[in-house]
Amino acid sequence: MDTTQFHTQYAASMAAFLSQLPDPGLRIAVRQQGDPFFRQCALAVWQAGGTPLSPAHTAWYNALYSGSVRPPDVLFWALTAQAGGCTALPAPPFFSRLCTYDRQTGHRTARAFLDTLAAALTLFAQAAGPGTPEAASAIASYLDQWFTQWQRESLPGNPVPPAPSLPDSPAPPPAPIPAPGPQTPAPSAPTEEPTTEALLAQLDELCGLETVKAEVRSLMNLVKVRQLREEAGLPTPPLSLHMVFLGNPGTGKTTVARLVAGLYKSIGVLSQGQLVEVDRAGLVAGYVGQTALKTQTVLQSALGGVLFLDEAYALAPGDSPNDFGREAIEVLLKGMEDHRKDLVVIVAGYPGPMERFLHSNPGLESRFNKSLFFPDYTAGQLLEIFRSLCQKNGYTLSPEADTKASAALQSLYDHRGESFGNAREVRNFFEDAIARQADRVAGLSAPSREDLMALLPEDLA
Repeated sequence: MDTTQFHTQYAASMAAFLSQLPDPGLRIAVRQQGDPFFRQCALAVWQAGGTPLSPAHTAWYNALYSGSVRPPDVLFWALTAQAGGCTALPAPPFFSRLCTYDRQTGHRTARAFLDTLAAALTLFAQAAGPGTPEAASAIASYLDQWFTQWQRESLPGNPVPPAPSLPDSPAPPPAPIPAPGPQTPAPSAPTEEPTTEALLAQLDELCGLETVKAEVRSLMNLVKVRQLREEAGLPTPPLSLHMVFLGNPGTGKTTVARLVAGLYKSIGVLSQGQLVEVDRAGLVAGYVGQTALKTQTVLQSALGGVLFLDEAYALAPGDSPNDFGREAIEVLLKGMEDHRKDLVVIVAGYPGPMERFLHSNPGLESRFNKSLFFPDYTAGQLLEIFRSLCQKNGYTLSPEADTKASAALQSLYDHRGESFGNAREVRNFFEDAIARQADRVAGLSAPSREDLMALLPEDLA
């Protein structure tokens, strides 16, 4: 298995697990501690197999990261020196916290982690080929230990799901982990597809974005009337559904793209309605010929839905005419033409760089003729988003805390720069607040339900 496949499978598995964590504090803990934990697991699994570490193991080890920024590479000699302290599979640093959260809320985050852990350990064992019996035995014993603890700490009276599948000896090929893009949810009972009216209601519930909402509704009307004209045998002019989303980070571009995918599915324009999110790293490879294959794979996963390309201008850096990103653009343009009846591409980013990106290739200008501008949220809208986060996550604001939050977010808005994060800044503000609240409440001898929910002025930065 090459390092690109290895990283893709690991990062997708972590992203799928993080998407199942409703609590911001848990997401922060897993993001901070997850990659170091899984790197220790990989070292222990490789040593359990009895094969000496090689430079290939170093490459796989360095590919174990789930964030958007790759950490500095570890050299082979440093890895072998570190391996001496990683002979046994380590304890997950956040597992007890997951179990506690599940007991309090009825969620199954700890079980979801065990499934992710089982898939990751199997991936590590089989990176160089079929896993060894020794590695399979070590993995099975380890997972059995943590599955037993999960059973012991789960809520009483709830049915216990079957244990995660363990690798046999010799181990079969691991089940495919979803590639970046649409996260494959755990199997569940079929749910009813949301109606057009329900999706439009979700659009209306978004904070601000009045112009964007009106333009999306107008586009929906245009598509509906076009369908009626086709049914009536009337001529229909060419219509491109590909769009450009312009705006700073955190202004709701991804959320609106997801709703557009569902709306197009609801009126029969798209067959599936999924949203596949990707950036330059998801399309461009490091060697000649690999970029086309990587981009084609992403296009295939997006067929029937919307491909959302964030910071699209990174594909066409002006100072690098031989950059592989231009190859990705050519493959994208061909895919948009070949699948124009069942694929919508939305490119997004800052207004200035996006204009240069569209001018970098004549095919881009002709296919993206619809632009939606997402303005920065006002200070009042930032406060509304903060209040919504508190309500959705079971926190209450005292009047004094609400006043302090209003002043803090007004200051944040007044001093915003070009890279202002909008709703992301509010989420960071919220996560900081609940972290401070947790430190304060942990010092109480017997906190009440009200104590656990209350955000006070001293909890706010």
